[in-house]
Amino acid sequence: MQHVRAHVLICAGTGCTASGAAKVEAALREELAKKGLDKEIMVVETGCHGFCEMGPLVIVYPEGTFYVRVQPEDVPELVESHLYKGRIVQRLLYKEPVTHESIPNYNELSFYKKQMRMVLANCGHINPEIIEEYIAVGGYEALGKALTTMTPEQVVDEMKKSGLRGRGGGGFPTGMKWDFTRKAAGDKKYVVCNADEGDPGAFMDRSVLEGDPHRVIEGMAVCGYAIGADEGYIYVRAEYPLAIKRLRIAIKQAEDLGLLGENIFGSGFNFRLKIKEGAGAFVCGEETALLASIEGKRGMPRPRPPFPAISGLWGKPTNINNVETFANVPQIITKGADWYAGIGTEKSKGTKVFALTGRINHTGLAEVPMGITMREIIFDIGGGIPGGKKFKAVQIGGPSGGCLPTELLDLPIDYDSLIQAGAMMGSGGLVVMDETTCMVDLAKFFLTFTQAESCGKCTPCREGTKRMLEILTRITEGEGKETDIALLESMAKNIKTSALCGLGQTAPNPVLSTLRYFRDEYEAHIKEKRCPAGACAKLAGYQITDACKGCGLCTKTCPVAAISGEIKSRHAIDQSVCIKCGACMTKCPFKAIIKG
Repeated sequence: MQHVRAHVLICAGTGCTASGAAKVEAALREELAKKGLDKEIMVVETGCHGFCEMGPLVIVYPEGTFYVRVQPEDVPELVESHLYKGRIVQRLLYKEPVTHESIPNYNELSFYKKQMRMVLANCGHINPEIIEEYIAVGGYEALGKALTTMTPEQVVDEMKKSGLRGRGGGGFPTGMKWDFTRKAAGDKKYVVCNADEGDPGAFMDRSVLEGDPHRVIEGMAVCGYAIGADEGYIYVRAEYPLAIKRLRIAIKQAEDLGLLGENIFGSGFNFRLKIKEGAGAFVCGEETALLASIEGKRGMPRPRPPFPAISGLWGKPTNINNVETFANVPQIITKGADWYAGIGTEKSKGTKVFALTGRINHTGLAEVPMGITMREIIFDIGGGIPGGKKFKAVQIGGPSGGCLPTELLDLPIDYDSLIQAGAMMGSGGLVVMDETTCMVDLAKFFLTFTQAESCGKCTPCREGTKRMLEILTRITEGEGKETDIALLESMAKNIKTSALCGLGQTAPNPVLSTLRYFRDEYEAHIKEKRCPAGACAKLAGYQITDACKGCGLCTKTCPVAAISGEIKSRHAIDQSVCIKCGACMTKCPFKAIIKG
């Protein structure tokens, strides 16, 4: 056994890899060898730490010193100062955006303080390509416990008691879903993991698969035992090559150790896993479309019932959960349902992983207990809004979710409160917007996505979303009609009640939620032909406010002489002449010219 005095963990998630983590690791190994330290300092390639904004990330243990944005040219100093002389390299530490204080320790960063990392517990701490590291932190204990000390019925009961709800969007009770499949008649059953993560800005499942693939495999095997299935599929999009690579390695390793395959733990239980690479169609996130895709058919949803629990893959009873749901299973079996049910709110147990994106300082992954407020996620963990701008709204639940305004920042986050607020938990995408975001344009953006991704099978989704998109486009181009808002609301409600699948039924949500909370912006576009946020190009305009001192600098700057006014008095812009170049706003020393 190798004895080392320090471990250097290098994040090898997709974000850090894209930022050059592989080059940092190569430089580190070379420098350690040059200094003769390669035998006493172990370099470990890990999964994602979640703090993607600051990558490439390097953590030195046993101190837990957290270095950010490390580049290959930083490595000689890091080795010489920290690993050779024991002196922390101050300039590579994370600095709090408000106080500019350097934070040396991983656990003291505001990004991690309020997190409760259960699903992500191993991500960033073990090498996902070495099964022994997963086993060393308790991996496959849950499978052993289930197979050797519990009946399938007891496993299902434990899942029911835990209160775990599906993390893929619907929030259906997981234990109940398992029970339906277990009781379904059939000599052949399947377990399917939905890893077709298609929401814009979402990368929760990808990070779990890249950073801790064995956890998902173990959760699926426990499910197989509980429902009586001997075969499973992981449906993962081909755009996730690193996740697929690590899944293949993990499955092979588990098979080699007898943790997948025949007679696992001598229990007589057999379970094998296969990977199905999806082509990236958003609709394949819908479970019946996903099953069709695995069967080699075009990925299109079908009416339900029958539900997959009764008639799923190739007509056999099938249980489908997403990556995060399966990743919760091992800890529930190991630590018990009562422990898990003690976390979260009355009807939403456990934690939720969110992907923080948009206008926020700390983009990345955050796992928080259910019941936390949006304010805590965005400002305490996410570090607030960059550039001193004001928070305006947050889109939660992906393109089929809803927008929550400033007034709902203190809303506790759980399945039911979000539904009441006109949003949804979804898979965990969380897009933050500041004062420069036009909410009509945002609704158009998400509807453009869902319209383009519609499979076209049902008329409400195929034609309805297209008509709604035409109306939104008209409004953002200054051609909106007084009747458009009522028409949008009517069409949205009809699509929600008549579309075939969940994706079509939720597609109008961004429009409905922005109409609910930002109706004044729609009215400004239609009645005043003005975009308050100044984001819609055809409605963009510049206004001179009372802060104007009459210095005349804008008059001299304007290339088309659209600005006039007396010295030391408020100036004005002739909108019929203005070419909207923005030169006046850039030059104004008093910030008296605004866009909108």
